[in-house]
Amino acid sequence: MTNTKINLSGLDMVGLENLRKRWGWFLALGVLLIVLGTVALGSSAFMTLATMVFAGWLLIVGGVLEAAHACACKGWGGFFIDLLTGILYVVVGFMVVANPGSAAVALTLLIAMFLIFGGVFRIVVAAVVRFPNWIWLLLHGVINLLLGIAIWRQWPLAGLWVIGLFVGIDMLLNGWSLVMLGLAAKRIPAAEANA
Repeated sequence: MTNTKINLSGLDMVGLENLRKRWGWFLALGVLLIVLGTVALGSSAFMTLATMVFAGWLLIVGGVLEAAHACACKGWGGFFIDLLTGILYVVVGFMVVANPGSAAVALTLLIAMFLIFGGVFRIVVAAVVRFPNWIWLLLHGVINLLLGIAIWRQWPLAGLWVIGLFVGIDMLLNGWSLVMLGLAAKRIPAAEANA
């Protein structure tokens, strides 16, 4: 049996020089996201409402564009579906913008149900199909299940802070990953980046 080594250095090095030169931008963006994530965690109710208003406006803009597209392409068979979908997006978007708190409460219930059912599914799959490292899938399922139950038990009050909390946590984790990437990129020798 021969020892064959696969050379992935070409794939690993794509953009490495660019990353090394701009490590400071990655670091700065990471720090900014950490600060914004911390603010979002501190005001998760406001962040939840802001996120819902933003999502509502995205639906409105998407709906207007889809309805305009339908009107521009009247001759094809999907005209009414495009038009009705566009109108539905606009109506739902206005409902979300007009009532961001109610929309957040409803979305939070959907998130809780998604976490509960997804957690149960992962637990069952991990128990039935014992593939390598199945314990991680089981752990993932248990955490999802517990998180979903915790959100559901706090519902509807949880609807006012859960989405903002998730957005804040995502910003923090993204910020820390960019900070670590920037610091690692700073240490890349120029010769290795050019190779």
